[in-house]
Amino acid sequence: MFALFLFIKIEMKNREFINKIESNPIIAAVKDDEGLEVALTEDIEIIFVLYGDICSIPTIVDKIKKAGKVAMVHVDLITGLNNSKDVCLDFIKNNTKADGIITTKSNLIQHARELELNTVLRYFILDSLALQNIEKQARSPGIKPDIIEFLPGIVLPKMIKRINKVSRVPIIAGGLIADKEDVMNALDAGALAISTTNHDVWEL
Repeated sequence: MFALFLFIKIEMKNREFINKIESNPIIAAVKDDEGLEVALTEDIEIIFVLYGDICSIPTIVDKIKKAGKVAMVHVDLITGLNNSKDVCLDFIKNNTKADGIITTKSNLIQHARELELNTVLRYFILDSLALQNIEKQARSPGIKPDIIEFLPGIVLPKMIKRINKVSRVPIIAGGLIADKEDVMNALDAGALAISTTNHDVWEL
């Protein structure tokens, strides 16, 4: 009974996260303190944290939460937490107020869900092998992120449609998105949202 209750609770929380992204399709990705300070003043609801270390990440997340925004931490890029082990997620859960994690490591997804952290699984679409990996992930019952993010985000619209066909997980397009046309192309092709470090795009 408890396991069923926990499953329902996690699914409801994750649905809220997806709805939040759908309502706020431009996500600020920040890679330094300067970018963070700008993002905190923008009309942006979700921030992807792409920098920091085990000492600074609690403070970075705290600033985001105090501004009333969603904080997603890319654990692969946090010095001291980028070891592909579950303990890095335990640290995020127990020592920060982060809403969830971003990672390229599919083995971290299940434990993150158990901790009730929202999850973004990031892929780099460099060749057909990357697409095969997405298809493999879609068939794996133990790996179910809330969102898939793929980079670069300016890939052909037909590629976004292809990914949507093989995976029921909503997708975000990230990387190299520079203007309104890039944003609209990604959204029109089926991406739920885009993430970018480009300050000009945050203001669209």
